[in-house]
Amino acid sequence: MKIIVPMAGRGSRLRPHTLTVPKPLIPVAGKPIVHRLVSDIAKVLGEPIEEIAFVLGDPAFFGDDVVSSLTELAEGLGAKASIYRQDQPLGTGHAIMCAAASLSGPAVVAYADTLIRADFNLDKDADSVIWVKQVDHPEAYGVVKLNDKNQIVELVEKPKEFVSDLAVIGIYYFKDIAVLKNELQYVLDNNIINGGEYQINDGIKRMMANDKVFVTGKVDEWMDCGNKNVTVETNSRMLGFLQKDDEKLISDTITQENTTIIEPCYIGNNVTLTNATIGPNVSIGDGCIVDNTTIKNSLIQTKTIIKNANLDNAMIGNNAIYDGNFSTISIGDYSVLE
Repeated sequence: MKIIVPMAGRGSRLRPHTLTVPKPLIPVAGKPIVHRLVSDIAKVLGEPIEEIAFVLGDPAFFGDDVVSSLTELAEGLGAKASIYRQDQPLGTGHAIMCAAASLSGPAVVAYADTLIRADFNLDKDADSVIWVKQVDHPEAYGVVKLNDKNQIVELVEKPKEFVSDLAVIGIYYFKDIAVLKNELQYVLDNNIINGGEYQINDGIKRMMANDKVFVTGKVDEWMDCGNKNVTVETNSRMLGFLQKDDEKLISDTITQENTTIIEPCYIGNNVTLTNATIGPNVSIGDGCIVDNTTIKNSLIQTKTIIKNANLDNAMIGNNAIYDGNFSTISIGDYSVLE
Protein backbone atom coordinates (compact mmCIF):
# COMPACT_ATOMS: atom_id res chain seq x y z
CA MET A 1 0.00 0.00 0.00
CA LYS A 2 1.13 3.55 -0.78
CA ILE A 3 -0.03 6.91 0.54
CA ILE A 4 0.13 9.98 -1.71
CA VAL A 5 0.07 13.30 0.17
CA PRO A 6 -0.30 16.50 -1.92
CA MET A 7 0.71 19.37 0.39
CA ALA A 8 2.19 22.10 -1.81
CA GLY A 9 -0.25 24.87 -0.82
CA ARG A 10 0.92 27.82 1.28
CA GLY A 11 -2.09 27.79 3.65
CA SER A 12 -2.98 31.46 3.13
CA ARG A 13 -6.15 31.25 5.28
CA LEU A 14 -4.03 30.30 8.29
CA ARG A 15 -1.65 33.26 8.07
CA PRO A 16 0.37 34.54 9.87
CA HIS A 17 1.15 31.05 11.19
CA THR A 18 1.90 29.72 7.72
CA LEU A 19 4.22 32.55 6.72
CA THR A 20 7.17 30.62 8.13
CA VAL A 21 5.82 27.07 8.59
CA PRO A 22 3.87 25.03 5.98
CA LYS A 23 0.32 24.43 7.18
CA PRO A 24 0.64 20.61 7.30
CA LEU A 25 3.47 21.03 9.81
CA ILE A 26 1.47 23.24 12.20
CA PRO A 27 1.12 21.17 15.41
CA VAL A 28 -2.30 20.12 16.67
CA ALA A 29 -2.33 18.51 20.13
CA GLY A 30 1.44 18.39 20.00
CA LYS A 31 1.92 16.71 16.61
CA PRO A 32 2.05 18.22 13.09
CA ILE A 33 -1.21 17.95 11.13
CA VAL A 34 0.32 15.77 8.38
CA HIS A 35 1.91 13.44 10.94
CA ARG A 36 -1.45 12.88 12.63
CA LEU A 37 -3.29 12.44 9.33
CA VAL A 38 -0.87 9.91 7.84
CA SER A 39 -0.58 7.96 11.10
CA ASP A 40 -4.36 7.75 11.46
CA ILE A 41 -4.78 6.60 7.85
CA ALA A 42 -2.13 3.92 8.35
CA LYS A 43 -4.05 2.77 11.44
CA VAL A 44 -7.31 2.52 9.48
CA LEU A 45 -5.69 0.61 6.62
CA GLY A 46 -4.22 -1.91 9.04
CA GLU A 47 -1.55 -3.15 6.67
CA PRO A 48 2.09 -2.37 5.88
CA ILE A 49 2.76 0.93 4.08
CA GLU A 50 5.36 0.50 1.35
CA GLU A 51 5.84 4.13 0.33
CA ILE A 52 4.60 7.59 1.27
CA ALA A 53 4.93 10.16 -1.53
CA PHE A 54 4.79 13.81 -0.49
CA VAL A 55 4.12 16.52 -3.08
CA LEU A 56 5.69 19.75 -1.84
CA GLY A 57 5.87 23.28 -3.17
CA ASP A 58 8.76 25.73 -3.55
CA PRO A 59 11.98 24.37 -1.96
CA ALA A 60 12.63 27.84 -0.55
CA PHE A 61 9.56 27.33 1.71
CA PHE A 62 9.34 23.54 1.87
CA GLY A 63 13.05 23.18 2.63
CA ASP A 64 15.38 20.55 4.03
CA ASP A 65 13.82 20.69 7.50
CA VAL A 66 10.41 19.84 6.01
CA VAL A 67 11.89 16.99 3.98
CA SER A 68 13.63 15.65 7.10
CA SER A 69 10.40 15.78 9.11
CA LEU A 70 8.44 13.93 6.41
CA THR A 71 11.17 11.35 5.90
CA GLU A 72 11.14 10.66 9.64
CA LEU A 73 7.35 10.29 9.52
CA ALA A 74 7.46 7.76 6.66
CA GLU A 75 10.32 5.74 8.09
CA GLY A 76 8.56 5.64 11.47
CA LEU A 77 5.73 3.79 9.71
CA GLY A 78 8.18 1.42 8.00
CA ALA A 79 7.76 3.11 4.62
CA LYS A 80 9.99 4.72 2.02
CA ALA A 81 9.62 8.50 1.71
CA SER A 82 9.44 9.95 -1.81
CA ILE A 83 9.57 13.72 -2.29
CA TYR A 84 8.10 15.47 -5.35
CA ARG A 85 7.61 19.13 -6.17
CA GLN A 86 4.62 21.00 -7.59
CA ASP A 87 6.17 24.18 -8.97
CA GLN A 88 2.87 25.86 -9.89
CA PRO A 89 -0.52 25.73 -8.08
CA LEU A 90 -2.40 24.07 -10.93
CA GLY A 91 -4.92 22.06 -8.95
CA THR A 92 -5.55 18.82 -7.11
CA GLY A 93 -5.25 16.59 -10.18
CA HIS A 94 -2.02 18.26 -11.25
CA ALA A 95 -0.57 17.81 -7.75
CA ILE A 96 -1.18 14.06 -7.87
CA MET A 97 0.43 13.81 -11.29
CA CYS A 98 3.58 15.45 -9.92
CA ALA A 99 4.07 12.11 -8.13
CA ALA A 100 3.58 10.14 -11.36
CA ALA A 101 6.54 7.83 -10.70
CA SER A 102 4.84 6.54 -7.55
CA LEU A 103 1.35 6.07 -9.04
CA SER A 104 1.04 2.30 -9.26
CA GLY A 105 -0.69 -0.38 -7.24
CA PRO A 106 -3.05 0.16 -4.30
CA ALA A 107 -2.81 3.63 -2.81
CA VAL A 108 -4.53 6.24 -0.69
CA VAL A 109 -4.53 9.90 -1.70
CA ALA A 110 -4.89 12.27 1.26
CA TYR A 111 -4.83 16.05 1.10
CA ALA A 112 -2.99 17.30 4.18
CA ASP A 113 -5.35 19.95 5.56
CA THR A 114 -7.74 17.78 7.51
CA LEU A 115 -7.78 15.30 10.40
CA ILE A 116 -10.00 12.28 10.88
CA ARG A 117 -11.09 9.71 13.42
CA ALA A 118 -12.26 6.51 11.79
CA ASP A 119 -12.60 2.80 12.45
CA PHE A 120 -13.85 0.65 9.58
CA ASN A 121 -12.81 -2.12 7.21
CA LEU A 122 -11.70 -0.87 3.79
CA ASP A 123 -13.70 -2.39 0.91
CA LYS A 124 -10.87 -3.63 -1.30
CA ASP A 125 -13.23 -5.25 -3.81
CA ALA A 126 -14.23 -1.80 -5.03
CA ASP A 127 -12.09 0.04 -7.56
CA SER A 128 -12.07 3.06 -5.26
CA VAL A 129 -13.26 4.29 -1.88
CA ILE A 130 -14.01 7.95 -1.25
CA TRP A 131 -14.02 8.98 2.39
CA VAL A 132 -17.09 11.01 3.34
CA LYS A 133 -18.69 12.56 6.42
CA GLN A 134 -22.37 13.22 7.01
CA VAL A 135 -22.87 17.00 7.32
CA ASP A 136 -25.71 19.33 8.27
CA HIS A 137 -25.31 21.76 5.37
CA PRO A 138 -24.37 19.75 2.26
CA GLU A 139 -24.88 22.77 0.01
CA ALA A 140 -21.54 24.09 1.33
CA TYR A 141 -19.55 21.01 0.27
CA GLY A 142 -18.77 18.65 -2.55
CA VAL A 143 -21.01 15.61 -2.02
CA VAL A 144 -21.46 12.13 -3.47
CA LYS A 145 -24.59 10.80 -5.17
CA LEU A 146 -25.33 7.11 -4.55
CA ASN A 147 -27.33 4.52 -6.48
CA ASP A 148 -29.54 1.82 -4.95
CA LYS A 149 -26.45 -0.34 -4.39
CA ASN A 150 -24.84 2.43 -2.32
CA GLN A 151 -22.23 2.93 -5.01
CA ILE A 152 -21.05 6.43 -5.90
CA VAL A 153 -22.30 7.45 -9.33
CA GLU A 154 -21.68 11.19 -9.28
CA LEU A 155 -19.70 13.93 -7.55
CA VAL A 156 -21.61 17.19 -7.12
CA GLU A 157 -19.93 20.40 -5.98
CA LYS A 158 -22.01 22.59 -3.62
CA PRO A 159 -25.43 21.37 -4.81
CA LYS A 160 -28.21 23.93 -4.82
CA GLU A 161 -30.78 21.13 -4.53
CA PHE A 162 -30.38 18.16 -2.16
CA VAL A 163 -28.28 15.31 -3.58
CA SER A 164 -27.00 13.73 -0.36
CA ASP A 165 -25.55 14.81 2.97
CA LEU A 166 -22.29 12.89 2.50
CA ALA A 167 -19.46 15.38 2.01
CA VAL A 168 -16.18 14.43 0.34
CA ILE A 169 -13.34 15.09 2.81
CA GLY A 170 -10.33 14.77 0.49
CA ILE A 171 -9.15 11.20 1.20
CA TYR A 172 -9.40 8.48 -1.46
CA TYR A 173 -8.40 4.82 -1.89
CA PHE A 174 -7.65 3.34 -5.31
CA LYS A 175 -7.22 -0.40 -5.85
CA ASP A 176 -4.80 0.51 -8.66
CA ILE A 177 -3.90 4.18 -8.73
CA ALA A 178 -2.39 3.71 -12.18
CA VAL A 179 -5.96 3.84 -13.49
CA LEU A 180 -6.44 7.30 -11.99
CA LYS A 181 -3.02 8.28 -13.34
CA ASN A 182 -4.07 7.38 -16.89
CA GLU A 183 -7.30 9.35 -16.61
CA LEU A 184 -5.57 12.40 -15.12
CA GLN A 185 -3.01 12.25 -17.91
CA TYR A 186 -5.93 12.52 -20.35
CA VAL A 187 -7.21 15.52 -18.35
CA LEU A 188 -3.83 17.22 -18.62
CA ASP A 189 -3.28 16.34 -22.29
CA ASN A 190 -6.71 17.68 -23.24
CA ASN A 191 -6.50 20.75 -21.02
CA ILE A 192 -9.68 19.89 -19.10
CA ILE A 193 -9.87 22.69 -16.54
CA ASN A 194 -12.41 23.50 -13.83
CA GLY A 195 -12.06 26.57 -11.66
CA GLY A 196 -8.87 27.43 -13.52
CA GLU A 197 -7.17 24.19 -12.39
CA TYR A 198 -6.78 20.49 -13.18
CA GLN A 199 -9.01 18.66 -10.69
CA ILE A 200 -8.89 15.13 -9.29
CA ASN A 201 -12.68 14.97 -9.78
CA ASP A 202 -12.29 15.03 -13.57
CA GLY A 203 -10.09 11.96 -13.42
CA ILE A 204 -12.54 10.24 -11.07
CA LYS A 205 -15.49 11.07 -13.33
CA ARG A 206 -13.68 9.47 -16.26
CA MET A 207 -13.14 6.34 -14.14
CA MET A 208 -16.87 6.26 -13.32
CA ALA A 209 -17.70 6.62 -17.01
CA ASN A 210 -15.61 3.49 -17.58
CA ASP A 211 -17.72 1.55 -15.05
CA LYS A 212 -15.23 1.58 -12.19
CA VAL A 213 -16.96 0.90 -8.87
CA PHE A 214 -16.73 3.63 -6.23
CA VAL A 215 -18.04 3.21 -2.67
CA THR A 216 -17.96 5.36 0.46
CA GLY A 217 -15.80 5.06 3.54
CA LYS A 218 -17.42 6.94 6.40
CA VAL A 219 -15.35 8.64 9.09
CA ASP A 220 -16.56 9.22 12.63
CA GLU A 221 -14.94 12.64 12.89
CA TRP A 222 -13.68 15.12 10.31
CA MET A 223 -11.73 18.11 11.58
CA ASP A 224 -10.60 21.01 9.44
CA CYS A 225 -7.43 23.07 9.89
CA GLY A 226 -8.25 25.74 7.34
CA ASN A 227 -8.08 28.91 9.44
CA LYS A 228 -7.15 30.01 12.93
CA ASN A 229 -10.56 29.53 14.59
CA VAL A 230 -11.23 26.05 13.22
CA THR A 231 -7.63 24.97 13.93
CA VAL A 232 -8.02 25.98 17.57
CA GLU A 233 -11.35 24.11 17.66
CA THR A 234 -9.73 21.05 16.05
CA ASN A 235 -6.94 21.18 18.64
CA SER A 236 -9.58 21.09 21.40
CA ARG A 237 -11.46 18.19 19.85
CA MET A 238 -8.30 16.19 19.22
CA LEU A 239 -7.18 16.65 22.83
CA GLY A 240 -10.52 15.20 23.95
CA PHE A 241 -10.10 12.15 21.73
CA LEU A 242 -6.51 11.58 22.86
CA GLN A 243 -7.55 11.86 26.50
CA LYS A 244 -10.16 9.12 25.94
CA ASP A 245 -7.42 7.03 24.29
CA ASP A 246 -5.32 7.43 27.47
CA GLU A 247 -2.50 8.96 25.46
CA LYS A 248 0.15 10.69 27.56
CA LEU A 249 -0.24 14.41 26.89
CA ILE A 250 1.75 16.17 29.62
CA SER A 251 5.53 15.85 29.67
CA ASP A 252 7.38 14.76 32.79
CA THR A 253 9.91 17.55 32.14
CA ILE A 254 7.64 20.53 32.85
CA THR A 255 8.40 22.89 35.74
CA GLN A 256 5.41 24.36 37.54
CA GLU A 257 4.88 26.65 40.50
CA ASN A 258 1.52 27.77 41.84
CA THR A 259 -0.11 26.40 38.68
CA THR A 260 -3.38 24.61 37.95
CA ILE A 261 -3.74 22.37 34.88
CA ILE A 262 -7.30 21.58 33.78
CA GLU A 263 -7.24 18.64 31.38
CA PRO A 264 -7.33 17.83 28.54
CA CYS A 265 -4.10 19.66 27.73
CA TYR A 266 -0.95 18.91 25.79
CA ILE A 267 2.18 20.35 27.42
CA GLY A 268 5.51 19.64 25.74
CA ASN A 269 9.03 19.21 27.03
CA ASN A 270 10.84 21.76 29.21
CA VAL A 271 7.86 24.08 29.64
CA THR A 272 7.93 26.42 32.66
CA LEU A 273 4.60 27.40 34.24
CA THR A 274 4.46 29.98 37.04
CA ASN A 275 1.31 31.44 38.65
CA ALA A 276 -0.74 30.02 35.78
CA THR A 277 -4.03 28.32 35.06
CA ILE A 278 -3.81 26.16 31.94
CA GLY A 279 -6.80 24.50 30.31
CA PRO A 280 -9.01 23.04 29.37
CA ASN A 281 -8.24 22.38 25.68
CA VAL A 282 -4.78 23.95 25.53
CA SER A 283 -1.66 22.80 23.66
CA ILE A 284 1.71 24.29 24.63
CA GLY A 285 4.79 23.31 22.65
CA ASP A 286 8.32 22.56 23.84
CA GLY A 287 10.37 25.19 25.63
CA CYS A 288 7.60 27.70 26.39
CA ILE A 289 7.56 29.97 29.43
CA VAL A 290 4.16 30.99 30.86
CA ASP A 291 3.97 33.41 33.80
CA ASN A 292 1.02 35.04 35.58
CA THR A 293 -1.32 33.86 32.85
CA THR A 294 -4.61 32.05 32.29
CA ILE A 295 -4.97 30.09 29.02
CA LYS A 296 -7.91 28.03 27.78
CA ASN A 297 -9.05 26.75 24.37
CA SER A 298 -5.77 27.81 22.75
CA LEU A 299 -2.82 26.55 20.74
CA ILE A 300 0.69 27.77 21.60
CA GLN A 301 3.65 26.52 19.55
CA THR A 302 7.30 26.26 20.70
CA LYS A 303 9.80 28.46 22.57
CA THR A 304 7.28 31.21 23.20
CA ILE A 305 7.09 33.47 26.27
CA ILE A 306 3.67 34.52 27.58
CA LYS A 307 3.24 36.84 30.56
CA ASN A 308 0.36 38.69 32.23
CA ALA A 309 -2.20 37.33 29.79
CA ASN A 310 -5.73 35.98 29.83
CA LEU A 311 -6.09 33.93 26.66
CA ASP A 312 -9.11 32.18 25.17
CA ASN A 313 -9.38 30.98 21.56
CA ALA A 314 -5.81 32.12 20.93
CA MET A 315 -3.16 30.81 18.55
CA ILE A 316 0.47 31.86 19.01
CA GLY A 317 3.41 30.75 16.88
CA ASN A 318 7.01 29.80 17.61
CA ASN A 319 9.60 32.01 19.34
CA ALA A 320 7.03 34.72 20.11
CA ILE A 321 6.83 37.05 23.12
CA TYR A 322 3.42 38.15 24.36
CA ASP A 323 2.86 40.38 27.38
CA GLY A 324 -0.61 41.82 27.61
CA ASN A 325 -4.25 41.45 28.45
CA PHE A 326 -5.91 40.77 25.10
CA SER A 327 -7.72 37.42 25.01
CA THR A 328 -8.57 36.27 21.47
CA ILE A 329 -5.38 36.70 19.47
CA SER A 330 -3.54 35.17 16.55
CA ILE A 331 0.14 36.04 16.22
CA GLY A 332 2.79 34.28 14.18
CA ASP A 333 6.39 33.22 14.65
CA TYR A 334 8.93 35.66 16.11
CA SER A 335 6.25 38.26 16.93
CA VAL A 336 6.75 40.48 19.98
CA LEU A 337 3.85 42.21 21.80
CA GLU A 338 4.95 43.77 25.09
